Amino acid sequence: MSLFKARDWWSTVLGEKEEFDQGCLCLADVDNTGNGQDKIIVGSFMGYLRIFNPHPVKTGDGAQAEDLLLEVHLRDPILQVEVGKFVSGTEMLHLAVLHSRKLCVYSVSGTLGNVEHGNQYQIKLMYEHNLQRTACNMTYGSFGGVKANSLPKSSASLRLPLGTCFQVPSCSQSRELLGPNLCRDLICIQSMDGMLMVFEQESYAFGRFLPGSLLPGPLAYSSRTDSFITVSSCQQVESYKYQVLAFATDADKRQETEQQKLGSGKRLVVDWTLNIGEQALDICIVSFNQLASSVFVLGERNFFCLKDNGQIRFMKKLDCSPSCFLPYCSVSEGTMNTLIGNHNNMLHIYQDVTLKWATQLPHIPVAVRVGCLHDLKGVIVTLSDDGHLQCSYLGTDPSLFQAPKVESRELHYDELDIELKELQKIIKDVNKSQGIWPVTEREDDLKVSAMVSPNVDSVSQATDVEVGIDLIPSVTVKVTLQNRLALQKAKLSVYVQPPLVLTCDQFTFEFMAPEMSRTVAFSVYLKGSYTPPELEGNAVVSYSRPSDRNPDGIPRVIQCKFRLPLKLICLPGQPSKTASHKLTIDTNKSPVSLLSLFPGFANQSEDDQVNIMGFRFLGGSRVTLLASKTSQRYRIQSEQFEDLWLITNELIIRLQEYFEKQGIKDFACSFSGSMPLQEYFELIDHHFELRINGEKLEELLSERAVQFRAIQRRLLTRFKDKTPAPLQHLDTLLDGTYKQVIALADAVEENQDNLFQSFTKLRSATHLVILLIGLWQKLSPDQVAILEAAFLPLQQDTQELGWEETVDAAISHLLKTCLSKSSKEQALNLSSQLNIPKDTSRLKKHITLLCDRLAKGGRLCLSTDATAPQIMVMPGGCTTIPESDLEERSIEQDSTELFTNHKHLNLETPLPEVLPLQGLSE
Repeated sequence: MSLFKARDWWSTVLGEKEEFDQGCLCLADVDNTGNGQDKIIVGSFMGYLRIFNPHPVKTGDGAQAEDLLLEVHLRDPILQVEVGKFVSGTEMLHLAVLHSRKLCVYSVSGTLGNVEHGNQYQIKLMYEHNLQRTACNMTYGSFGGVKANSLPKSSASLRLPLGTCFQVPSCSQSRELLGPNLCRDLICIQSMDGMLMVFEQESYAFGRFLPGSLLPGPLAYSSRTDSFITVSSCQQVESYKYQVLAFATDADKRQETEQQKLGSGKRLVVDWTLNIGEQALDICIVSFNQLASSVFVLGERNFFCLKDNGQIRFMKKLDCSPSCFLPYCSVSEGTMNTLIGNHNNMLHIYQDVTLKWATQLPHIPVAVRVGCLHDLKGVIVTLSDDGHLQCSYLGTDPSLFQAPKVESRELHYDELDIELKELQKIIKDVNKSQGIWPVTEREDDLKVSAMVSPNVDSVSQATDVEVGIDLIPSVTVKVTLQNRLALQKAKLSVYVQPPLVLTCDQFTFEFMAPEMSRTVAFSVYLKGSYTPPELEGNAVVSYSRPSDRNPDGIPRVIQCKFRLPLKLICLPGQPSKTASHKLTIDTNKSPVSLLSLFPGFANQSEDDQVNIMGFRFLGGSRVTLLASKTSQRYRIQSEQFEDLWLITNELIIRLQEYFEKQGIKDFACSFSGSMPLQEYFELIDHHFELRINGEKLEELLSERAVQFRAIQRRLLTRFKDKTPAPLQHLDTLLDGTYKQVIALADAVEENQDNLFQSFTKLRSATHLVILLIGLWQKLSPDQVAILEAAFLPLQQDTQELGWEETVDAAISHLLKTCLSKSSKEQALNLSSQLNIPKDTSRLKKHITLLCDRLAKGGRLCLSTDATAPQIMVMPGGCTTIPESDLEERSIEQDSTELFTNHKHLNLETPLPEVLPLQGLSE
């Protein structure tokens, strides 16, 4: 950023939503007053022509009404404006305006006013040329090599601080620097298809196509060499002599014939070329004297100074992307100065390749000129693409701001200590709470509600299912969106746990009017042959709420959870009194009839069987639920351990809802049996084994793929060889390798399907273990949430990041923080990398240790200042917490007494709480 800013002398904004480019600005004494004062001529793409003569009362004033001399709407877009001697028989200056299909030359004149309104200005059309081709830009000069007498006698100078003086020509004098002072000016227009059209004032002279032209580039005329210089689409600077253009083949007959090749017409030949390797933004010609001139080319990343013959005099690599430039002669002998504007709102002044000054502009300039305005020489005029016109000068203004004195006061350290303690207490209380930021009410913007149909669909919407011969039911869910304000781009996404699928899971609402309600419906059904880990679904709505500062809208998200019925995945089944896996849930209330809890799964004709009920999942597995007649307990049993989860969770939820309807608030469930960790570990081992098999299969598939490609290369070499050679059974080896690749790919897909099913079963078993630990230790909802975050960190596992290493790291963190025995364990650092373990022994040991420490009074807490574990007597046998690594190794043997293989329980009367519960009685 520049140390100095351009000092605003006069500025204004042109029109509304008008666009401008580098050819839309010109400075000259267009009304021929002869006093050397320039006027600012601006044309816009909207067709407005404006002429300004700024007269600010003081520096920095905006535009006054009398500053605008003339404003005319020409209807057609204005591409470029220039001032020159364009009318024959007179030495007066006239204004040339280039439109896309027309060239107009006007005379600008003023009439002295007799009243206070001031002078009146008008323009008069001298002549116009209708163009046959779409114009791009134009240049003018004394084409044909007419010589001049002398260069201008004087030039304006731009004086800067620090003793630097740059000589800057005024716009009226810059014409004389760019070429000799001739009696008349001719105009050359370049069309969009690369044709040069020359006009000798009121008459059309000729037109010539540039060879190989694809896109037009900037165009300039060098009076010293009498040539046109442009940059082609090949990124080459090209020079064409005017005499060669004049005697070349007419552009109206672009296709040469044999007669033209042998006749008087000559082919257009380039004088010299130079490859600059980038597109050019502008070209300008500056003369040192009568014997030398320089060609300046502004590129996208560099600017070049060339000699008349195309040789590079110097070049400069720019740090920022340029937008416009203006070269001029320097005070120093043999050097050139250049004003370069860039897209960082900066204006740089270079002397040859040395940066001499940098100033900050309030906008990005697309055109820059220097002129003499209101007897002030060297005024820099800049124009932006959106119409910000500014006249400025370089230098500094004295700053009148003085920093106020700081009020000094004595420090009271006692009061500061009290305030510091209060702030620390507030911070500590906030850290202990659930969230740092207060939860804002977003229901004012949008309300989302979900309603699940209590009955299954009369016509099932299930398609492409993978379950057996049973008719798969489906359930309709309706999600309603009610908004109070106007919302944009609302998108509803619905998620359910696989293998549950949705008939449609994405809904989009481009715009929702205020006080509008939208309802969408979809169906849910079971697609796979196994049970999902959860029956909860989640509807997430992301939307944008427009505001005054952000019309596009502020993105927000709101979600709504819904619970699917058990009948979606389960049917009534025959109960069984024998099973491999059994769980017992204790309650503090009398047992409830299972017919009241599960009215859709009981046979009402059998009144004597209301205390036992059977469930059959659509995948084929069966679960039996028993209610004790004499005690306050319920037993869930099944042949598969993971199938116990859904029925157990559904039982607890329905019991809580039943007693809430009865007005009973002290209902509680508990689990006093031994934790079924052995069955849980078997599922972990099975899941881990599938992961290892997947790695081996993928590695073997990669080896066979490498072998297959190597055989292909050998065969390709044999087939390309000019001398036939025997294949040596390479084709047989290729066929065999191909069959192995296909078989391995099928094996990888099958293993991935098995791994996904195993992970789903593992999640169900994990939910069950967390539920039992919460009932066993009577954990609060926050502590249960910590366990769920540690045991269920992933929705799906991959070969790169799996469940085993993630859960092991989370449990290790809990053991070293809130469940640690000493501060020494808290100082241990966990590994920053998660890699697949060699086996699951470490994970199983940590899970066992976690249960053991919870049994000894450990408290789950995320705060760092957790208090020491509380000693409490819990049901079940408890062993001491190991104090060393040797004791930690031996805990596996001791813990088996507490966490046994929970296969069956005998029905007996319960014993006192201090001993493990051995059974229940019917």
